[in-house]
Amino acid sequence: STCACVEYYGKALESLIKQVKIMSIHGKMKHKRNKIFTEFRKLPGGILVCTDVMARGIDIPEVNWVLQYDPPSSASAFVHRCGRTARIGNVGSALVFLLPMEESYVNFLSINQKCPMQEMKPQANVLDLLPKLKSMALADRAVFEKGMKAFVSYVQAYAKHECNLIFRIKDLDFASLAKGFALLKMPKMPELRGKCFPDFTPVTVNTDSISFKDKNREKQRQKQLEQQR
Repeated sequence: STCACVEYYGKALESLIKQVKIMSIHGKMKHKRNKIFTEFRKLPGGILVCTDVMARGIDIPEVNWVLQYDPPSSASAFVHRCGRTARIGNVGSALVFLLPMEESYVNFLSINQKCPMQEMKPQANVLDLLPKLKSMALADRAVFEKGMKAFVSYVQAYAKHECNLIFRIKDLDFASLAKGFALLKMPKMPELRGKCFPDFTPVTVNTDSISFKDKNREKQRQKQLEQQR
């Protein structure tokens, strides 16, 4: 749903999935967008992590799966997203992830968009990759900051969802959500003010001590910290 989520999960997938080309694209990549899109179209296989900038008006041949991690902000966008697969008589699949409290969205789409859906049973023996994501965040400030920004942007986007009778921010389990983003600590943001999260355990490490792997970025950060001191 947001550019920050694309940046974070694109980076995560690059580290978690080997031998598969991972590309990311979103609305803030103004000049790079066409180049990435053209490159992706030429690939024999791969994964494109993207916002709704790729939801309509584009044609990529032989897309097997459209995975919608975030439910789209409008019902019509859902259909447009699904339409990236099964082009010109081909077969394809589309999947949207929903929390139990969001399941009435299925009925809403069947009425609003005449789009019937079937439940897909959870996969068995799924690997827990969150410890690896946490280790990545501890080893590189760039990953840590991307995760924090992605979480904040996700919550803000959720609060603006068109179907706010189904997607209610007051029902969100922020502790579980933070775990899903492999956060090391909760960010400071208005939506979390005054709330306690006994189900979320922050790391015991001082996150200010996490450095950038990029030496130039770290040098710049140390200079700014020195000025603040």
